[in-house]
Amino acid sequence: MYSYLMSRHGVPAKPARLGHALVVALFLLVPRGASAAPVGLSLNEALALATSVSSSAKAAQASVASSEHAAARADQLPDPTLKLGIDNLPVTGPDRFRPKADFMTMRRIGIEQQWVSRGKREARTQVARRTVEAAEAAHLDKVANIRVETGKAWLTVLYKQRAVGLSRSIAHEMESELSALQASHRGAKASASDVLQARAELVLSGDDVDAAEQDLQTALLQLRRWTRTDSRAGSDEGPNLDTAATRLAMSNLESMHPAILGARRAVDLADADAGAAVQESRPDWSFEAGFAQRGGQFSNMVSFGVSIPLTIHRAQRQDREIAEKAELGTRARLEYEEALLETRSAIEAQLGQLESLKRRIARLEKELLPTAARQVETALADYRGGMGTLTSVFKARRAALARRLQVNALELEAALVWAGLELRLLPQDLASAGRTGK
Repeated sequence: MYSYLMSRHGVPAKPARLGHALVVALFLLVPRGASAAPVGLSLNEALALATSVSSSAKAAQASVASSEHAAARADQLPDPTLKLGIDNLPVTGPDRFRPKADFMTMRRIGIEQQWVSRGKREARTQVARRTVEAAEAAHLDKVANIRVETGKAWLTVLYKQRAVGLSRSIAHEMESELSALQASHRGAKASASDVLQARAELVLSGDDVDAAEQDLQTALLQLRRWTRTDSRAGSDEGPNLDTAATRLAMSNLESMHPAILGARRAVDLADADAGAAVQESRPDWSFEAGFAQRGGQFSNMVSFGVSIPLTIHRAQRQDREIAEKAELGTRARLEYEEALLETRSAIEAQLGQLESLKRRIARLEKELLPTAARQVETALADYRGGMGTLTSVFKARRAALARRLQVNALELEAALVWAGLELRLLPQDLASAGRTGK
């Protein structure tokens, strides 16, 4: 289910459907002790795990199963009615409560069957099938939401892990350089003021590490909310930010985007309801046959009958229902058009935002980061040549870290936009099921 999508995204996706099933099974068996280390997950593993354990996805699937059961019985005739009784039993006089004494007393048994026309049963079946398809579309929309939110949580963890690594590496370098400065101070080669200023910069760097670690913990909690296990991003490779939305013709939105698919299924259901209302306006006939037994000296009897409802207020009842369903169909079509326009606009806006972020990232990586690195090299060369202070080196390192974190934040923003675009689209196997209504 997910191997196609993740390989399309450029994220390593070696496990196929069977591999994902094994991954999910293994994670469900992992003990959730408080001291257990977070388990590394790839993006496609996180998506598969979140989808498999989500209660909302299971609830949507149960709704589909419920609709399928209803569809299986939609074309069935009503159960026949068994009729038993005694007619004309005397309750006064010498023959009271004697079922065989009076010639009019009859013990009766019969059966009645309401007959629903073939056209009406076919219309009901059509409504039931469209209801199943609408439930399937709702399930796909729920799965898409889970995938988007899980993907965003995983990507946030990935880039927060990078931010922690960057902050720690800078702090480690500053600690090493401060130790060297303190040794120089003891050898009377550096002033106490230089040591104090450098130590203050190191404290600020430690605060940067603490802030980055807190952001990472918040992101890990959000990822755990979706995967229901203590996990982290098991890879340092993010998506390549290519999305099928750039190659997706707007005419194909109905088969690839769950919101549009759901709106189209709502139109189909409304049309089926309107057709069923026309059929339901025709009354059902009921047929009855019975056998009546009288006393031994009297003849037994059989009877036949038919019941026909009289639609004496058709204009105020049946015609009103037909008009109601027609208006609901009009509403469904207008909502479909609105959903199509809104989705197109949102995709175009997100694509524009993604392209802008990619350009900004490329420009900063090409121009800003090399400049910040040269500033650090210059400050370090001045310090080693006796023309600068270690405090200046530390400030240059912290400034370079801020630039790298700025790029990292832009990469996270771009990845979140990408997830909202790419993970919202249905994978090919699900899209095929959506087109066929299976």
